[in-house]
Amino acid sequence: MAEANPNSNPGVLETLGEEIVRIVAPVSACMLLVVLLVTALSSSSGGGLASIATIAYSDDSSDSFWDKLKGALLSSLSFVVLITLLTFLLVLLFYLRCTRFLKSYMAFSSLVVLAFLGGEVFLLLISRFYVPIDVVTFSLLLFNFAVVGVLAVFLAKVPIMVNQGYLVIIGVLVAYWFTLLPEWTTWALLIAMSLYDLAAVLLPGGPLRLLVELAISRDEELPALVYEARPVEHLPGAGTRLWRERRDLASNSSSNSNILEAGDPASQDTSLVIAEEGPSVSALTAPFLQQQLERHGEVELEGIGLSSSGAIKLGLGDFIFYSVLVGRAALYDFMTVYACYLAIMSGLGITLLLLAFYRKALPALPVSIALGIIFYLLTRASLEVFMVQCSTNLLMF
Repeated sequence: MAEANPNSNPGVLETLGEEIVRIVAPVSACMLLVVLLVTALSSSSGGGLASIATIAYSDDSSDSFWDKLKGALLSSLSFVVLITLLTFLLVLLFYLRCTRFLKSYMAFSSLVVLAFLGGEVFLLLISRFYVPIDVVTFSLLLFNFAVVGVLAVFLAKVPIMVNQGYLVIIGVLVAYWFTLLPEWTTWALLIAMSLYDLAAVLLPGGPLRLLVELAISRDEELPALVYEARPVEHLPGAGTRLWRERRDLASNSSSNSNILEAGDPASQDTSLVIAEEGPSVSALTAPFLQQQLERHGEVELEGIGLSSSGAIKLGLGDFIFYSVLVGRAALYDFMTVYACYLAIMSGLGITLLLLAFYRKALPALPVSIALGIIFYLLTRASLEVFMVQCSTNLLMF
């Protein structure tokens, strides 16, 4: 039996740990900024947010338990139905080769987020901390902030740190406004979007699955807002993004390099974690996946491809909903925030491990959101009571 060289082939935990670190840093930064915003502006943000998530029901403190539950379920169902319709519309436009229109729409959406949502957050911060600034200066700074952000994300070649920073900022702004939703609606929405993520990715007729298969058949990139991390290791012969069908993998699998990628085709609320491979490209090497490919002799992937930089990619939908969960926890106490953060990171790691074993497209939201909600409930129901009792006993002695 052949034995791997420990000097040239790092272990499974070391390799996956190095890859996960590339995702943990930006996700942690996004969640931290949302927690800081929620903590600083919780008393000055006013009432709830009026949006499509509350179009069916608006929470009222005088409502009964069952009224809040039914209203939250109705609101989350309305939101998911709308997102489903928009995603199918995205598939249709992509099928009709309206790629330029889709990218222009995404750029306009990013401009709205940075200019209007960002401007509102900045005004709240200025009011909260009494920052002396005049209207002209504020307008000029906000205009430059928004325009540079759109150029950095879509239209210009900028340093990767600038692109990454603006993507995180967009995620922070959207996530903060989602935390203004009523509590029951927020939890129902998180659960509903996790279930939608499962259906959209795994079902044969799921919109995200259709979108990925369409991109594979055309050898095209998905129009998406995704965070691209720096590659861990470069291989010679960098090339453009390639999409391969499953039938092409048998002859190329021995020379292929593997990466882990999480993408959000709709750039809105859901994302995929995809194992991708292609010949002779600059890629993030994943020895554990390579060992699995060599062991089984063939690949069973739903979506195959490589980015030109070979970096890990994670859709902004994950950033947003992870941060919404932690931001909602921040409205309660910081002990719950720590528990939810650790649960989300654990879920992300589990998702990547499942990706390595099953080697097929997987939704990135369900595991992390499920663990986050479970730990939130456990912390509020048991850990907090335990800590209060311990503190009381210490004070008595």
